[in-house]
Amino acid sequence: MRYSFFSKKLVAVIFLIAGFVSAQNHEGEEVETGAHDLKTQIKEYIDHHLLDSHDFNLYSYTTDQGEHKYIGFPLPVILWDNGLKVFLSSEFEHGEAVAEVDGNYYALYHNKIYRTDAEGTIHFGGHHGDETHTEDAFGEDLVVDDAHPTNEKPLDFSITKNVVFIIAVSLLMFLVFRSMAKRYQKSTMPRGLGRFLEPLVLFVRDEIAIPNIGEHKYKKYMSYLLTVFFFVWIINLLGLTPLGVNVTNNIAVTFALAMITYLITTFTGNKNYWKHIFWMPGVPVPMKIILAPIELLGTFIKPFSLMIRLYANITAGHVVLMSIIGLMFIFKNWIGSPLSFLLAFALSLLELLVAALQAYIFTMLSALYFGMAVEEDHH
Repeated sequence: MRYSFFSKKLVAVIFLIAGFVSAQNHEGEEVETGAHDLKTQIKEYIDHHLLDSHDFNLYSYTTDQGEHKYIGFPLPVILWDNGLKVFLSSEFEHGEAVAEVDGNYYALYHNKIYRTDAEGTIHFGGHHGDETHTEDAFGEDLVVDDAHPTNEKPLDFSITKNVVFIIAVSLLMFLVFRSMAKRYQKSTMPRGLGRFLEPLVLFVRDEIAIPNIGEHKYKKYMSYLLTVFFFVWIINLLGLTPLGVNVTNNIAVTFALAMITYLITTFTGNKNYWKHIFWMPGVPVPMKIILAPIELLGTFIKPFSLMIRLYANITAGHVVLMSIIGLMFIFKNWIGSPLSFLLAFALSLLELLVAALQAYIFTMLSALYFGMAVEEDHH
């Protein structure tokens, strides 16, 4: 009797433990799946944050009914597709609708505009073979992960969020420095915002332009050096705000800035500069022939390094900062989340320094290249 009663209790305990372990494993799988989905959402959010946008969205939220609400305003879309097509980005309904313009249909896919049919079908071509994959423009029924859209892309001259801020910062700089110039015509004493900007202007002149270009030739480059310094600095600072501005982590922008530096260096270079590139003095003739293509290649590598340095540093800073903020939603406990917040806050303060540092480095290297282009022969 006692043995039978003990056996029944033992079997009941074993079944209870087995049920508990099974429930724990099932719960762990759900937690792991949920964490994986959350990590995927964070990665997609970071990728979206780094991209330009055809809308100007301040923030968005989801209602209790699951409807996405966006607070912001549309921007003009300007396309060239067998003629000029102009319409507002609200036609896309934040990528959830197909825009019809003059009988043509366009859809947003990963913030790029493709010509589609009325259903917004996106065709994909895999990297292996000629097989074609399709899905609609809203991400349904994705067939392969490594496919790329094969739909025709019209020429896009749209006023995107980055373009809006480029224009806004340019106008702001023009108005501020124009006001400062007018005040200096009346009095040499700085007033208002000039008290803050004058030391920065003097810093660019005394610590960047004169040491690298020379006291007699720096003046013709000062307008560009001041423009690029304040432009890059202000744009970088705006990138740290909740507005979601990411101008200098767009490689097209850094390419344009580096190209301007390259063109100024090329067209203002004196004969001594080109002599040292194509026929370097003081070395044997065979070495001159070998060094000429290397030195010529160096004239392209310098602006390329300017472009990559600014782009990579700003992009890396944004990715790391957004990743650390995302850890708060992954940890969800009283230790990990506060630590992630403190680390993100400390990194944000460091990014303030990086914003100014990258503006300084770009300006200083541009001045250095200008100085090399106008240096006189001392032999």
